[in-house]
Amino acid sequence: MENQISIALEIFKNYALSEKEIRYINNRFEKIELKKGDILLTPNNNVTYQFYTYSGCLRSYFIQKSGKQSTIQFAIKDWWISDYTAFFTNQKSVMSLECLKDAVIYKVSKSDIDEVFDKIPRLESFFRKKLEKAFAGFQKRIIEYLSLSAKERYQKFRENYVEIEKCVKNYHIASYLGITTESLSRIRKSIS
Repeated sequence: MENQISIALEIFKNYALSEKEIRYINNRFEKIELKKGDILLTPNNNVTYQFYTYSGCLRSYFIQKSGKQSTIQFAIKDWWISDYTAFFTNQKSVMSLECLKDAVIYKVSKSDIDEVFDKIPRLESFFRKKLEKAFAGFQKRIIEYLSLSAKERYQKFRENYVEIEKCVKNYHIASYLGITTESLSRIRKSIS
């Protein structure tokens, strides 16, 4: 129980929570330990959970009709990940979630989060702020993809995601940037 209490306090570190609230939250989160290569979600499934990354590294990706993988998001410590389109719209998943580095994550269902909001209303602002930040980040990424060169996109990735670059393979970074691994290698050589 002590470990669960510490995870509730870690997730909601900026909120003063009573012991009763901590226990209530802990009962809504389920700990999962993943090994590198584990697949957490595949396409064409119902998505009723979102995942808090306590340690390790995960990625969400989309497989195009050609078979090419496009990385949509990475998740490291203190980040959330899911197929959010499916999660919020009750549509089937289109993305996969893969563990890239052994991870400890905590899953929580949409219904449990809604119950937490009802029981502890001030936490709804926590998730609203997280969603606002994520939405702004995705929009910024789309604009950068449309307006920056591959080299500029890689340089921004390196500036913003130092920890992620240490955890993932080159082809994951290339698929996140929308380029080939060969292009990524050329860009890296031109920078060094």
